Amino acid sequence: MERLILGLGNPGERYRDTRHNVGFLVVEELARRWDVRLDRRECNAFVGEEGQSTLLAQPQTYMNRSGWAARCLVETHGLDPVAVLVVYDEVALPLGKLRLRKSGSPGGHRGLESVIENLRTDQVPRLRLGIAPEEPPRGEDLVEFVLAPFPPGEREAVEAMVARAADACEAWVREGAEAAMAKFNG
Repeated sequence: MERLILGLGNPGERYRDTRHNVGFLVVEELARRWDVRLDRRECNAFVGEEGQSTLLAQPQTYMNRSGWAARCLVETHGLDPVAVLVVYDEVALPLGKLRLRKSGSPGGHRGLESVIENLRTDQVPRLRLGIAPEEPPRGEDLVEFVLAPFPPGEREAVEAMVARAADACEAWVREGAEAAMAKFNG
């Protein structure tokens, strides 16, 4: 079965190293590991393919419109939404923590909300990456926070989290959601 790993973020250099773009970083790490180039434009996303089994994609719309690319890729490749792993930042989790789930609500994340709305189901696997310090900001400060780069003191933790998230994605592809959840949610 073909699968899609969809890393969420915002396009452009301005957002490249921000907290909101850790989904992109995970897809880039997988592309590096698998020697895949994300150089094909498809469904308003940068796409690369690992053999015939796994698509990697970075939507080139802003975060809250990511669902359009998800729906287009699912329809174009004849995928079931359960074969799509959405990878994105989560302010409700501490920095470095991972949470893999098979389905559920968007929990206030506008990117995942867009994906669920466009795929017309909440049965979409997702890997949330914790980006928050001990006390995350709220309201207007939250927008500034997620669109800001990680400070130098957090870079090492971010790199470790991205590598571990890529490991979780590989486990999801090879072993399925249940096994990956058992390994990486602890």
